[in-house]
Amino acid sequence: MGREFSFRGLQAGLIPTRKGLERMRQFKAAAAFGVCALVVAAGWMLSGHAVAQKADGQAPADWVEQIEKIFIRSEDCKQCHDRHYEEWKGAREQTPDLKTFGRVDAALLHGTSLESPVFRTVLGVWLQTGPTPDQKKQCLSCHVPSTTVFPQHVEKITGQVLAGKVQVEGIGCASCHLINETAKDPAAPAPTFKVKPGKTLYGPYADPEENLVHPAVQSDLFRSVNFCASCHFDKVKDVTKRELPGEILQGTVCQDCHMEPSTGSSTSKRGAMTRAIGRHWFRGVVIPGIMLKNRNLQAEWMPRVDIEADKSGQTVQGTVLVRVGSLPHSFPDGDPVLKQYFVTIAVKDAKGRTIASEVKRFGLPFEQIARGPFPEPFIKGGTTRRVPFSLALKDGAAAASIEAMLTYALIPEPSPGLQEKYLATLPDEKARAEAVKLLQEYSQPRVLTFRTKSL
Repeated sequence: MGREFSFRGLQAGLIPTRKGLERMRQFKAAAAFGVCALVVAAGWMLSGHAVAQKADGQAPADWVEQIEKIFIRSEDCKQCHDRHYEEWKGAREQTPDLKTFGRVDAALLHGTSLESPVFRTVLGVWLQTGPTPDQKKQCLSCHVPSTTVFPQHVEKITGQVLAGKVQVEGIGCASCHLINETAKDPAAPAPTFKVKPGKTLYGPYADPEENLVHPAVQSDLFRSVNFCASCHFDKVKDVTKRELPGEILQGTVCQDCHMEPSTGSSTSKRGAMTRAIGRHWFRGVVIPGIMLKNRNLQAEWMPRVDIEADKSGQTVQGTVLVRVGSLPHSFPDGDPVLKQYFVTIAVKDAKGRTIASEVKRFGLPFEQIARGPFPEPFIKGGTTRRVPFSLALKDGAAAASIEAMLTYALIPEPSPGLQEKYLATLPDEKARAEAVKLLQEYSQPRVLTFRTKSL
């Protein structure tokens, strides 16, 4: 019966022949391509351009579309890579610190590189110091990698950032996955990445999944330190090596900690292969709790303070030693350009009252940022920074102990004149009040560690 049915069906054209099957396969492939193209196109129109229009209710300018022909919007990538998109944007498995732009290090995502009010305010203050066009371009090149290909649009992007109506994307999917090379010279000015404009996207897989949207090519650069260090320069001991030496994390790369390992697929395609993948929120290791699981790691990562001091008559002098462990990180482990560090030395009497003190500040003011070589880290990884001091006591004061405290601030405190100059550019009192609050919050020192010693 089955044979008879198949034969009759074949005669009637109900069951396809081998040639018919091949035609069906070709049709399905074409249909799949058409559906995929429609989905991507719909996503581009409904999400990519819609996001741009949210800024001011208008369609993107021609120069924005020029950029997006090469640096496609991450909303377009979301059609297939929804998991990584949601992580990048901070919409997936958020912790409370990631839901705001709050005062938590490592809480600011790559996806907020232009939207962050912190960046807008810091950029606005810095621009009042009169940077050159080249200095502006260097500043934006990490926050908006597309400016390395379209430097002619730096001023337009800057204007949109200051107005809070950004139509271009900052650090998106294409910003990283169009990188195929970094500068070979370790002394090259930051950033050191090189973008290759085109349809091909690069990644870490030796066998990227085939798709009908874009070519994918494996690049060893995505499993090396100098990929991340091309913008996060001076955070690690040696950015010229693929892997970084460290007694606790020997042989690791930045991605091992800052792209938490997971298992799954890089795409949302049903039936796609499952393999090791990395999270795309790029958080600091403090947030996911890796530090809590490895006490040795915690001890190596945290800075430590020791004091060498002598009392001679009415003078207390000596050295504060700030030590960093042998991890790949240098200190500071965040932005080496904006961060400020303070070593406060205080001499106290037997009742704990301060009878002499001094604050030593390390870091650049706004007026010096990008005016020359970027500053060296406060302390190179695995080394000790020696900070000498000498404090004179008032007549009759008896020193009983000395305390050294290490604090930090995320940005410099602008001078009163510079702050007023920036505030004058803002449209209303509400915007000025918000800017003042932000500047105060981010320039306020926070305690890292301290040490007390009896004299």
